[in-house]
Amino acid sequence: MEPQRVTTENTLGLVMTGGGARGAYQAGVLKRIGEIQRVQTYGNPFPIIGGASAGAINGSALAVGSDDFATATQVLARLWASLSPSDVFYCDILSQTRNSLTWIVDLSFGGILKGGHAQSLLDATPLIHFLKKHLHCDRIQDNIKRGHLYALAISATNYSSGNSYLFIQGKKGHPMWNRSRRVTLATKITVEHICASAAIPLVFRPVRLQTDRGSAFFGDGCVRLQQPLSPAIRLGAKKLLAIGVRGQSLEHREEAADEKDPSLAQIMGILFNVMFLDHLATDIEHLERLNELLSNGKISQSGIEGCEKMRPLSTLLITPSVDLSKLAEHHQRDMPYLIQYFVNSLGRDANSCADLMSYLLFTSKYTNELIDIGYHDADRRIDEIEDLLYSSEGVAK
Repeated sequence: MEPQRVTTENTLGLVMTGGGARGAYQAGVLKRIGEIQRVQTYGNPFPIIGGASAGAINGSALAVGSDDFATATQVLARLWASLSPSDVFYCDILSQTRNSLTWIVDLSFGGILKGGHAQSLLDATPLIHFLKKHLHCDRIQDNIKRGHLYALAISATNYSSGNSYLFIQGKKGHPMWNRSRRVTLATKITVEHICASAAIPLVFRPVRLQTDRGSAFFGDGCVRLQQPLSPAIRLGAKKLLAIGVRGQSLEHREEAADEKDPSLAQIMGILFNVMFLDHLATDIEHLERLNELLSNGKISQSGIEGCEKMRPLSTLLITPSVDLSKLAEHHQRDMPYLIQYFVNSLGRDANSCADLMSYLLFTSKYTNELIDIGYHDADRRIDEIEDLLYSSEGVAK
């Protein structure tokens, strides 16, 4: 099979942000893209792949399988479809009791006993073993050498400095840059990097990584990633396909009167929505506005002296056609009882826990529904997707 070669005129980037269990939606979209005839004939259409959190997992899986992109999308969808909570975090009573006691001791006696031992609500150690079993990251470099991939970039947040780190594994000579509070490192990406990017704050414990700047603990890449399109653009993408996990109906939620104080689960859910969902939509809006100004000649493409040259970028954003939080509300009983009890203890009812639970529902019934939704959303827009992938101009949406 002839690989899709990188060209300076038509370099395509794929961008996927986070969302915990919502990442199954991205797998559904990718599964439908993998069925496009020209994708099956010519291979990976995305020389540049950027991801954060769950998007880092999906992006890395594509990079590992970029020599047979269509098969990689099928395998990725099957893994999400068969996923269980125990593949991601410990669900047994011993682990939960030990973790709960650590929190109780820290909150009650931390001032006396020197606390700081509680790091997360759940122990995601099983996720590392699961990814090591299914993701053979050594293949990424082989695929780069063989021309199936130009670069993979995943984001993580350094909890020591507060900086956003971008780990890039790409073709020799790929662009490198550093900005305020953002650090770019060329490195061989491993499962540990991926788990660090996917370590949801408070929910999963930070992951220690050894970098050229020393050893530090890292967490979810979406925390400080306010411009998720930027890495792919700086790596040379001229066209972008972005797959988000923000349901359309979330944009139109009615303001309901509620005299009760918001629960901790409700607050955490809103914070996660802001962190995982809002940045991509905002970045797309900013890029569309910039494209409009460039097209109208209100901004010169040559840019301001001393600044980078600006160019119009074709973009296509695929997002869920339903509110995934509402969907999660109907699947909460599928979670292991202890986890369900633990999460519900942070909220008043299922509705107040729905947003938070939508990120933690790593159950096959929920992920299968997300895959189906993603598949059908992509199918409805397949002509737009093919136009972006193979037209010399692409589309700007």
